[in-house]
Amino acid sequence: MRIPRKNTREITKMRDAGHLVAETFAVLEEHIAPGVTLRDLDRLAEEYIISKGAKSLYKGYRGSQADHPPFPGVICASLNHEICHGLPDGRTLEEGDIIAIDIGLRYRGYCGDACVTFPVGQISAEAQRLLDVTQQALTRGIRAARVGNHLYDIGVAIEDYADSQGVTVVREWGGHGIGKQLHEPPSVSHTRMPVRGPKLKPGMVFTIEPMINLGRQEWRLLPDGWTVVTQDNSLSAQFEHTIVISRNGPDILTKL
Repeated sequence: MRIPRKNTREITKMRDAGHLVAETFAVLEEHIAPGVTLRDLDRLAEEYIISKGAKSLYKGYRGSQADHPPFPGVICASLNHEICHGLPDGRTLEEGDIIAIDIGLRYRGYCGDACVTFPVGQISAEAQRLLDVTQQALTRGIRAARVGNHLYDIGVAIEDYADSQGVTVVREWGGHGIGKQLHEPPSVSHTRMPVRGPKLKPGMVFTIEPMINLGRQEWRLLPDGWTVVTQDNSLSAQFEHTIVISRNGPDILTKL
């Protein structure tokens, strides 16, 4: 597997795009409350992204199949038992919900991509634990993304931690390389793989985005062609950052 490596100029541009993603989350966080619709959040994100001269990566996206229904929104908004790719429709947030918001944008030719799961008002202790564990799983995956380690080590760090906490990692949905395009090599697994994969080198840029379920790892796709939900209806959470491998350790591009 050949993983593209970015030079200093490209990393600076990707940091700018990642910073804009983080700013958009800050705008949305102020509005996440009971009574707000997912469509409201999508509109706020779109207005902010456009105001900064950027463009959504998700709106109108069809994936790899030309006949797949285009994604209708700027953000993915996944509620409670939805794992990923939830539609930002007219549903209203309720007290105790958790909502995973995924934002992807292109700014001055380069992409930024991240996801945050937010609590809506007061949430249950069980839901809060899921958010804490998922954040920590991401942190451990990022720590493993060091020069000299292998791609495999990221998934080992995440799944080992998830196993210790009695939760499960969704296997089929992982991270990905990113640059001028949303999806570039490599595919980043969040679970143990049978091979160690390529060695990590400075300049590699990719996302790490574990999706963690309180129940079983199995999932199903809804008829809308996008929304992925837990098979057993258990809660799911996701956190994601875009990172660059550097000689000084993993560098997060999608943080304020």
